[in-house]
Amino acid sequence: MGSRSTRPPAHTRWPYLLMASLLRAAPAARWLLPWRGYCSQSTQGKLSKGFVEALKAVVGSPHVSTTAVVREQHGHDESIHRCQPPDAVVWPQNVEQVSQLAALCYGHGVPIIPFGTGTGLEGGVCAVQHTQLSRPGPALLTCFLRAPDWWLGGQPRGGSHGLWSGGRPRSDSHLSCQGGVCVNLTHMDQILELNPEDFSVLVEPGVTRKALNTYLRDSGLWFPVDPGADASLCGMVATAASGTNAVRYGTMRDNVLNLEVVLPGGRLLHTAGHGRYFRKSAAGYNLTGLFVGSEGTLGLITAATLRLHPAPEAIMAATCAFPSVQAAVDSTVHILQAAVPVARIEFLDDVTIDACNRHTKLNCSVAPTLFLEFHGSKQTLEEQLQRAEEITQHNGASHFSWAREAEERNWLWAARHNAWYAVLALRPGCKGYSTDVCVPISRLPEILVQTKEDLKASGLTGAILGHVGDGNFHCILLIDPEDAEEYRRVKAFAEQLGRHALALRGTCTGEHGIGMGKRQLLQEEVGTVGMEIMRQLKATLDPQGLMNPGKVL
Repeated sequence: MGSRSTRPPAHTRWPYLLMASLLRAAPAARWLLPWRGYCSQSTQGKLSKGFVEALKAVVGSPHVSTTAVVREQHGHDESIHRCQPPDAVVWPQNVEQVSQLAALCYGHGVPIIPFGTGTGLEGGVCAVQHTQLSRPGPALLTCFLRAPDWWLGGQPRGGSHGLWSGGRPRSDSHLSCQGGVCVNLTHMDQILELNPEDFSVLVEPGVTRKALNTYLRDSGLWFPVDPGADASLCGMVATAASGTNAVRYGTMRDNVLNLEVVLPGGRLLHTAGHGRYFRKSAAGYNLTGLFVGSEGTLGLITAATLRLHPAPEAIMAATCAFPSVQAAVDSTVHILQAAVPVARIEFLDDVTIDACNRHTKLNCSVAPTLFLEFHGSKQTLEEQLQRAEEITQHNGASHFSWAREAEERNWLWAARHNAWYAVLALRPGCKGYSTDVCVPISRLPEILVQTKEDLKASGLTGAILGHVGDGNFHCILLIDPEDAEEYRRVKAFAEQLGRHALALRGTCTGEHGIGMGKRQLLQEEVGTVGMEIMRQLKATLDPQGLMNPGKVL
């Protein structure tokens, strides 16, 4: 009588066989990050009931939702990227709960998508999960590699509450194509510490820029980074936001002193040391800078120490119209070269001005226009205005007008901030896509004039505006969401513009971030070695690729 075989039954051997075939078929580099792709609603997975109950145990039942309407609200931002809802939304109340949620999700291979106000423009909150059997990623590989430790008789340890059931992946397995858990941080909305003598403030992630400046109103200080939308400050950190004041006060990269970050496994990191808010340091690697602009792919930002600025004694705004795009942009370059300390200098083309006149009831000449703002003492403001007016008139400007009163200035800048919606109103029912290139100031006239000509020739409906004081401008392109051909043309136009900016030694994104739509342009911008280093950093901090998957890399 032959000896009894110890080989396990076929139905329990398939994970090992599949793992072996996957390892033979894919190069080692493929395992650094999961395969990127979209997940259709038909393949959207579901979190197990036990896992949802575990979420509720952390944050409380009222702070967990799996209803379709709530998930859909959290599956998109202001971008054209289609809604990708998460499987659950949670609202932690403090950093300890965020840490527990991160540990729970990471331990079960569930993606984590941070969420603030949802005002982004690159699909940064879309819950795309791209771990698929056809092109597997770290989460899948990790489970296979753990199989010998917990695979007992075709059942995982812990019975049917794990990832597997009956020797095969469960139908509600976390490895299926699914959205994961959206962590909405808006309930953490406290201003924790103000240090007026040191010009710094510590805020939780739910604090918005307008809320902070309202809080600071009587302190003589303000936070100047202004992307237009009333975005959450930690969301602005995550996207390295800037806006209209960047030419004078810098971007978020220049105004973040320290960050508190919950890492994927639940560990808590203070990027500049716990409780520190010095103005400069030469101590070690710049961990704060690593997380500014990381778009939620390396951790969850749960607090930010920000740099504040003295509120200006006096403010004055001005507008002036030009006979051509070239003349307007030339004036911008000349004002900066003349060292006029302008606080804001914004360009709006004729299409944008016309849209704003209709939408916000402005009364500006329909022509390429500059909006300017100056900060300082009353005496210095007069000098700045006089010098700016001389330069613009030299370039053919007309209708140079001042806005001295706060109400008039606020109306002017409200129109500028609402330009996105004003342009969308030109084609009701359409979606908008905004490009975001930034080039050296000396190359700005060349690319802006060419972009205006290309837009006219394309037949697309669009407008151009931007923060030309730092070389950054946007082309807002309107798209019929049901017209696949128009979508293709818009995508091609945006990619061409991005490559034009790269050819002029600029960047494909000045402030919106990479998100889902600019990953190829990022590779062209930073090169092979740059991408390898980014992937290695990502793999070190997030080896399973579960932090906001499908973004940046």
